Amino acid sequence: MARRRQAVTIKHVAADAGVSLQTVSRVINNEPNVRPSMQEKVQRSIDRLGYIPSIAARRMSGSHSYLILALNDRERTIADWRSRQGSNWIDQMLLGGMLKCAEHGYRLIFELVDTHNDHVERELKATIAALQPDGIILTPPHSDNPLITGLLQKYGIPFAQIGSEGVEGGIPLIMGDRGAARDATEHLLGLGHKRIGFIAGPEEYKLSGWRQSGWRDAMTAARLPTDSLCADGDFSFESGLEAARNLLQLEERPTAILASNDQMAMATISIADEMGLDVPGDLSVVSFDNTPTAMLSQPALTSVDQPVADTTSLAVELIIALQKGQPIPDAPTIVPARLIERDSTAAPKG
Repeated sequence: MARRRQAVTIKHVAADAGVSLQTVSRVINNEPNVRPSMQEKVQRSIDRLGYIPSIAARRMSGSHSYLILALNDRERTIADWRSRQGSNWIDQMLLGGMLKCAEHGYRLIFELVDTHNDHVERELKATIAALQPDGIILTPPHSDNPLITGLLQKYGIPFAQIGSEGVEGGIPLIMGDRGAARDATEHLLGLGHKRIGFIAGPEEYKLSGWRQSGWRDAMTAARLPTDSLCADGDFSFESGLEAARNLLQLEERPTAILASNDQMAMATISIADEMGLDVPGDLSVVSFDNTPTAMLSQPALTSVDQPVADTTSLAVELIIALQKGQPIPDAPTIVPARLIERDSTAAPKG
């Protein structure tokens, strides 16, 4: 029977390089107080022996866990999964967050939390105790939930707040929602539209208000009315159906609608079809998020591309920088969104 190969440990590396265990640990953990020549020497031994440091070993060697925890809304995420719609937001978070964590020797752990749950503090305490994360990434609507942010401040855990101005003491990152909504509205204005409707998202998401403000900014600058042209939604397809029907049943209906996410934009196209309106011939539609739904829609949706992966990647970088005592921006960091033009927008008839 073949003998199992003995696992290479940090002790083997230290003996091969002729240095202390502490020196090897400092090299593995990318600590700044290691001379380049010593770092190269230890790295040569690591490469020669094929040593792979484990997170468990690294955690025992210092105060860091090398884990970053990302939180997302439980209710909405599970609803998407159960309807087999997936969650492009989570996919993009994993893309940006996991790759950036891997660059720095960290791991990204994903958890779902119900922001409306009375037990959110107890659940989060249990998660923190089990994982001891070096930092936490919050997504809307958790980003400004004082129950969550207050607990993280109490525990002294660095946290990034995506879609937040950072009033709760974390690292704020904004994806340019207000400017993106203004750009999308100006795109429609440039095509010649004057009555542009807007379907808002739920009030608990601050970005919903920013998107609505961007639409109003552009309409006000163009000296065009917004009265009766805003309808409420909650990011679901069903709410988009109701909102679109209300807008398109107006005596003087809009010739274009900007919806706060792809699902509500798809619902708008459905209602337009039900009413015998052609998109984009009779009605132009613009959406937010640019999920696969937008690309596969018929017609393909002109959509604001949300830089979720880039924003999550930057959140990881800033958390790690803060852990290392490096300076980070005081003001909210804006990761700009961009408008992708497809087939759902055109000049109005007449």
